[in-house]
Amino acid sequence: DQVVESGGGLVQPGGSLRLSCVGSGFSFGNYRMSWYRQAPGKERELVARIYGDWKSATYADSVKGRFTISRDNAKSAVYLQMDNLKPDDTAVYYCNAKRGFVDVWGQGTQVTVSS
Repeated sequence: DQVVESGGGLVQPGGSLRLSCVGSGFSFGNYRMSWYRQAPGKERELVARIYGDWKSATYADSVKGRFTISRDNAKSAVYLQMDNLKPDDTAVYYCNAKRGFVDVWGQGTQVTVSS
């Protein structure tokens, strides 16, 4: 079971990035998918979450209205569209797949927002 993130990089404030996460080795559509982030010196925090039926999603207050999570179960993929990025969004972003006791984490992708 694994998930692999991609799409991070350096972007100026106000810019956009789209993160992708592809899962393999498990029934992707049955898993809750989440994006977390961890900034230097801070705890890992939940950014956004989407459920298997992709009809319901939740967001951290700090990203509401700027980030959008979506999933394509046919491609075993989950995405995080990040708009109007701010320097405080700088962090390593992690993809997570969870169902019951099964909890799969990716290696993370760095997002840096700086002018």
